[in-house]
Amino acid sequence: MKTHSHRLLTAMAAVLATGMLLSVSACGTASNTQSQNTAKPEATGPIEVVASVNQWGSLAKQIGGDDVSVTSILSSTAVDAHDFEPKTSDIAKLQKAQIVVTNGAGYDAWATKSLGRNAVSVSAAQTVGAMEGDNPHLWFSKDARNGVAEELTEAFSKVLPSKKKAFATRLAAWKKQEKTIEQAMDDFSAKHKDAKYGATEAVAYYLMSDMGFEDATPKGYAQSSASEGEPAPADLQEFQALIESRDIDVLINNTQEASDATNMLTGTAGRSDVPVFDISEQLPDDQSSLTDWIADLVSKLTDVIDEASAAEDDTDADTQNDTTSETQSDGSDGTAGDSSDTQTQDDSAATTQDSSPDGEQPDPGK
Repeated sequence: MKTHSHRLLTAMAAVLATGMLLSVSACGTASNTQSQNTAKPEATGPIEVVASVNQWGSLAKQIGGDDVSVTSILSSTAVDAHDFEPKTSDIAKLQKAQIVVTNGAGYDAWATKSLGRNAVSVSAAQTVGAMEGDNPHLWFSKDARNGVAEELTEAFSKVLPSKKKAFATRLAAWKKQEKTIEQAMDDFSAKHKDAKYGATEAVAYYLMSDMGFEDATPKGYAQSSASEGEPAPADLQEFQALIESRDIDVLINNTQEASDATNMLTGTAGRSDVPVFDISEQLPDDQSSLTDWIADLVSKLTDVIDEASAAEDDTDADTQNDTTSETQSDGSDGTAGDSSDTQTQDDSAATTQDSSPDGEQPDPGK
């Protein structure tokens, strides 16, 4: 009896042990299954990208291609970008975006303050270490463009790993185009080593620097413009005198920052035969991409300076020719006068000889 009970207890213990093992195994399987079911699926695209301004939105599209959907909040050249106020719908777009591209350096603070909790931020200012108070027109900087292109490629690849190769391919194609632009700027700089410019507002500071121009804008005027204040009369007069003396090769005019002062300066340039070169802040409607726009600006600026230099050379040549002609004319008149005087003296002497009898010389004593 005792033996039977012992065997029964032993059998029950074995069953219980087996049941516990099966239960633990089942729990583990369930746990693993639940973990697999809750794993975050890979994004399939397109990536939702929102850019504060269309300059950077355009670059995002160049790198992202069809694998991104880009929305640019500010895209009009008819508004003052520095005073732009976003709508509620604009803020909503920023907060829903997967990737937000901003300029930074205080240019679009309304965007940098409205990022969604899970949004990936790509900031042009951060790529080059620019801060508020620095010139914020960073899309005109070759360093900023290259930095943002690299950052976008990395951000897109993390969100959509399956398209990493495609993003890298587009980046390589973009770099080839950018390299062509930078070579054109280097060529200009080598040809025009002493090129100078003045600006109604420092919109193209980085572009002009990359091309090798010297900024000759009077400091007082430049400081008031940077602080968005009215220039002092003395500063405005100094700028006008600079233009009238033609000590600059071109006047850069920001079409989105027009005022009485800027109109006065462009008028002075027109009367003084100094070229006025208009530049907007936002990407114009007639330009398909940031790259095409920068290339077009470099090409047109080069043409403006080349034409102005050629006209100045022609003027100098004409002046030299006029001076030479006047000198030759003065020399001919002097020679003719001397010959006439000499001839008169010869005729007088001949007359005196003829009046003497038998051609004898007159006696001085008589």
